[in-house]
Amino acid sequence: MPTDSEIRWVPVREVGEVRMGKQLSPSSRDAAGQFPYLRVANVLQGRIDYSDVNFMGFSSGERKTYGLKPGDILLNEGQSLDLVGRSAIYGGAEGEYCFQNTLVRFRPCSEVLPSYAQIVFERWLAGGVFASIAKQTTSIAHLGGDRFGSLLFPLRPMSEQRRIVEVIDAVGAAISNADREREKELLIEEGLLRNSLEATSDAGGGWRHGLFVDFAHLQRGFDITAAQQRPGGVPVVSSSGISSFHDIARVEGPGVVTGRKGKLGEVYYLESSYWPHDTSLWVTDFKGNDPYFVALYMQAMRLERFDAATSVPTLNRNVVHRLPVSFPHPSRQLEIVARIKEQRAKVKALQSEIAKLRSVRLGLVDDLLADGS
Repeated sequence: MPTDSEIRWVPVREVGEVRMGKQLSPSSRDAAGQFPYLRVANVLQGRIDYSDVNFMGFSSGERKTYGLKPGDILLNEGQSLDLVGRSAIYGGAEGEYCFQNTLVRFRPCSEVLPSYAQIVFERWLAGGVFASIAKQTTSIAHLGGDRFGSLLFPLRPMSEQRRIVEVIDAVGAAISNADREREKELLIEEGLLRNSLEATSDAGGGWRHGLFVDFAHLQRGFDITAAQQRPGGVPVVSSSGISSFHDIARVEGPGVVTGRKGKLGEVYYLESSYWPHDTSLWVTDFKGNDPYFVALYMQAMRLERFDAATSVPTLNRNVVHRLPVSFPHPSRQLEIVARIKEQRAKVKALQSEIAKLRSVRLGLVDDLLADGS
């Protein structure tokens, strides 16, 4: 590790250019020379999302001032306190995008590797450095170009910067590989479930046809306020999943719950007893069908499509009850469930591996920068 004498503490503004983005105004939205720009929603930690880009008017001079170059680092200037300073390295073509004033651009000088600066900024974000200098206004915290530029940057020898980047990049590559494998297994799971349910086109094989209510019955959940809840281990399941816990259950497990009001479409399977909230619908009678299979089937039904179109998303159970469906014989349901559970176990193992690798990466960032930031 480098000694203190090998690290120079230099204000950020002295190891690169710090610039706020262009102020967005109604006139710039309608001005000539509409040009793509990046804003706070595009900058995720460690990467830039180019899928949702807006346009506004930039003159030729402004394109030079606010145009981005490969190696520029964009940081969120205005964000919630825990996310202000979130950053990513721009990797697009030079001048292809500009940036708005919800972002700060840091353009490193020749003495600083962009990847090394990004690692320093990542540690500052995790360590609360950005939050400590941000200025809070209502619900938004502002980093501020001047405040950011005044932070002391740990300038290491270039050889040490490269070593740090190589170590962190190696772990990052392992995370990317595991994430790609996870995405592949998720696609396999999706295809496996789709193929299993598409077999309903076969009139034989024990498939039964009818209305959803012939195979499972839904009922509205039970109202309970936060003040009425007491400490306990019984999950209270709302339209968005387990929202709290109580000491009394209203329904014995296993159970299946979906959103009735608020968030629609997600389906939750519970092994243990639970309290279905008033914002949910729960299955009161599985009518001889496997509960886990019913949960899989309901998820595949994409129930959010049947929103009653009120000001608050609402699902009418009677609409669901009347939907035509086809269920396989219970023995076939168990086979499908076993295959899906096996596939989901693979996905879960990869998710656990990714979480461990990310933890290792954060630990390495701390260790490698321990003497300097």
